[in-house]
Amino acid sequence: MDTTFDNIRHYLEEVKEIDQLSSQEVKQLSNPQRIKKATLKINGKTYPAWRVLFNDALGPGKGGIRFHPQANQDEVVSLSFWMAIKNALAEIPYGGAKGAVKFDPKKTSLKEQEAISRKFIDAFYPFLGPDKDIPAPDVYTNSQTMAWMLDEYEKKVDHHEPAMITGKPLSLGGLKLRADATAQGGFFIIQEMIKTYHLSKSHLQIAIQGFGNAGSNLAQMLDKNHFKVVALSDSQGGIYDKNGLNIPAVKKVKEEKGSVVFYSPEQLVSNQEILELPVDILILAALENQITEKNADKIKASYIVEIANGPVTYAAEKKLFSKNITVIPDVLANSGGVIVSYFEWCQNKTGNILTEDYLAKLLKEKITQNWARVVSLQKEYRQQIGLKTVAYLLAIRKILTAEKLRGRI
Repeated sequence: MDTTFDNIRHYLEEVKEIDQLSSQEVKQLSNPQRIKKATLKINGKTYPAWRVLFNDALGPGKGGIRFHPQANQDEVVSLSFWMAIKNALAEIPYGGAKGAVKFDPKKTSLKEQEAISRKFIDAFYPFLGPDKDIPAPDVYTNSQTMAWMLDEYEKKVDHHEPAMITGKPLSLGGLKLRADATAQGGFFIIQEMIKTYHLSKSHLQIAIQGFGNAGSNLAQMLDKNHFKVVALSDSQGGIYDKNGLNIPAVKKVKEEKGSVVFYSPEQLVSNQEILELPVDILILAALENQITEKNADKIKASYIVEIANGPVTYAAEKKLFSKNITVIPDVLANSGGVIVSYFEWCQNKTGNILTEDYLAKLLKEKITQNWARVVSLQKEYRQQIGLKTVAYLLAIRKILTAEKLRGRI
């Protein structure tokens, strides 16, 4: 069975063929620059932790830290690679990095989460910093996690350094726009997709797997803009109503009872079933490897939008492409978060405060430009390759140019 990084290798092989890359170039793109692993010890318990810098040819490492019971090194390395691609594609001056701690935050007190956050910094702070490697929130981490980590880092270096981490609370130099930036970016991409493919908004049925920060914010944006969201799910299961769900009511149930499944017991679907519903757009906002070679033939949606990282495997994406199902790649669709993290970092470094309206406009401009570049290059290849391969081509060309200019290749 392929690992997550094996899926990446398949795309690298494809790019190698298209751009006639040398074996040295492929090797440079296939291996992380730095893998750091630590065992965090707290109250007699141990927690495996990682921080991986994949590539820094374009700038300091950038990527989130996730807390998850299934976290592992292959996943963190893969996520750091995707961050390198995402940042290069977005044309922001960052390399790719990622971090994780293996534990279940749902079964852990806030006090213990704080201790884990601080221990993470204790273990990795020599490799972090505003010009080295800049963390951010990811799965099951948030602005409070970033606040603890910032505080611990500043204790270690003995001075204020707000630009060493992004996704912080407003009071510590964060941006209001950051809270829903990933969803906002995804929403802009969906709007561009509708224009590009001449879709009729009023007839579209949308399903969303994943009702965490990105998924719930995106559902609300779609609802406010009169899109019909017919299915939603979280880790406990999902709900489906072909006539459309009342998103504010579902959100209220989720907040009060902990899961969307309590909204309407007679409309339950599993996380597997939600993938196979007869909808127009399927938004994947949960975890990686949700659509694989095994279930790709059962997918009925015409368009898949990857808001999570790596939810469609390489083999599945090829099957979907052969069926004329369009996959909007994660490195494009979920880049809103890192773009706004870049705005936050710039503001922290310069002290120059920009208005939220200006930054929101800038986010939309960047996202729509990125979409246009990907669609344009796909046309050059006469639609013979999928959007994900096209996104990789654009990003890898940028990374390799930087590597050559530095004399590393």
